[in-house]
Amino acid sequence: MDFKLTEEQIMIRDAARDFAQTELLPGVIERDEKQQFPAEQIKKMGELGFLGMMVDPKYGGSGLDTVSYVLAMEEISKIDASASVVMSVNNSLVCWGLETFGTEEQKQKYLVPLAKGEIIGAFCLSEPEAGSDATSQRTTAIDKGDYYLLNGTKNWITNGNNASVYLVIAQTNAEKGSKGINALIVEKGLDGFVIGPKENKLGIRGSDTHSLMFSDVKVPKENRIGEDGFGFKFAMKTLAGGRIGIASQALGIASGAYELALKYSKERKAFGKEISKHQAIAFKLADMATQIEAARHLCIKAAWDKDQKQNYDLSSAMAKLYAADMAMQVTIEAVQIHGGYGFVKEYHVERLMRDAKITQIYEGTSEIQKIVISRSILQD
Repeated sequence: MDFKLTEEQIMIRDAARDFAQTELLPGVIERDEKQQFPAEQIKKMGELGFLGMMVDPKYGGSGLDTVSYVLAMEEISKIDASASVVMSVNNSLVCWGLETFGTEEQKQKYLVPLAKGEIIGAFCLSEPEAGSDATSQRTTAIDKGDYYLLNGTKNWITNGNNASVYLVIAQTNAEKGSKGINALIVEKGLDGFVIGPKENKLGIRGSDTHSLMFSDVKVPKENRIGEDGFGFKFAMKTLAGGRIGIASQALGIASGAYELALKYSKERKAFGKEISKHQAIAFKLADMATQIEAARHLCIKAAWDKDQKQNYDLSSAMAKLYAADMAMQVTIEAVQIHGGYGFVKEYHVERLMRDAKITQIYEGTSEIQKIVISRSILQD
């Protein structure tokens, strides 16, 4: 068993770290304040290959392993979780779903520009009345022969306004339940496709979260992913990989907050010495460092499982559950170590604390991860 990273993995990690420091850090507070989508920064991420990291180079991707992706996600998330969620959705959900299950024509038409970062994608599963219960799809895609007629509403959609390609999960045969669900590739600008207002969020405020409304949208048959009724399976398998991305995001939010707290503790003095020399603070830092390291191992193990073509449903759920809960705890402690300074925008940690919360909610809440884990460990 080798815990050492390869030269390529170290190079990717360092490139992501440099990008985060030079391109994302300036203006990150202002983007959060104004809820401004990091369009320019995302464009540069695309040019550097961060939006199609695991895609085969023949489809315009970087051809990297999942471990490299985890390392890059952590570094980007240390600075700007609003940028890293765009990276996660585009890589883990949209590109991976298309590359794994799409036809050659779909890959050439949609995957290539997505992997190159020329356009970005969105993954549309959640609905006003179907969040965790993904089988209760109200959005319908009625089979009309050579096209599907799409009607319904999707909400909490990341990249909702800035995406060009949307993977939409919809019900075709209600009587078949989860086996009657399809996944469709929907292009922006189709008649009847309306994008709702941007959500005003607690955290990841720079990211682009919208409701989407579909009213008699005609989607060509050739835009269905997989066989008829494959949509639910597609969504679940894709989300299992997405969890590795979000676990890595949570890890990065936590390690970013920890690094700031560690630095501050060596500079701030109280009672005649640096606060890091007080056991109360030193022990907090020890706990934070240990939790972060544990989460990092879980993330890399899930990524390794995926790279080895082993089942990663359990390891990705464990990584997301632990990393998300850990990120919440660590960011709260980072604010505490900063004291009053932690409560103001300029010191970054309050933003990281707000950003951490969403990692316990999206791409499967912590409670859903516990369902996945308990089912896996209790099956005979």
